[in-house]
Amino acid sequence: MTALRKTPVALMSNAAPFAIRAERASDVVAREPLLDACFGEGRHMRTCQRLRDGRAPAEGLALSAVREGRLVGTVRLWHVSAGGVPALMLGPLAVDDSCRSLGVGAALMARSLDVAKARGHGAVILLGDAPYYARFGFSGQKTGELALRVRSSATACSALSCARARSTALGA
Repeated sequence: MTALRKTPVALMSNAAPFAIRAERASDVVAREPLLDACFGEGRHMRTCQRLRDGRAPAEGLALSAVREGRLVGTVRLWHVSAGGVPALMLGPLAVDDSCRSLGVGAALMARSLDVAKARGHGAVILLGDAPYYARFGFSGQKTGELALRVRSSATACSALSCARARSTALGA
């Protein structure tokens, strides 16, 4: 008879402790408190939100990050016209405070840009933290002469060509 060995099992620390999926109806309910926690209750008055008012997210481009059955991150992309050219507007991107060091935001960005590219979208624009989004290939220089019809705060407008989205988002 062969003796059984007890082999220790190690948990892999590099395994993602969350999953990215298409937004579900149940996520929408949990999304509002997450957005309030990340952006404050005055978020409905922000320029970005006013640009999204009355629109639905682009098909297949509302994503959720879930950890242990709980919504911990969200991102949506919206159809817009940027200087007469069809584009997507990214936002909001929000991550629960308890998960900020897990790479949830970067994973949501990478997946959303991959899906946008796969669906044939040519460009993504956003209003946001320019240094954060630069690592995904966004740049204010790519917006050219793009002007907003809504008064903006000190938030930077940036753009990304979807032709470069996948390799840029993944650090290649």
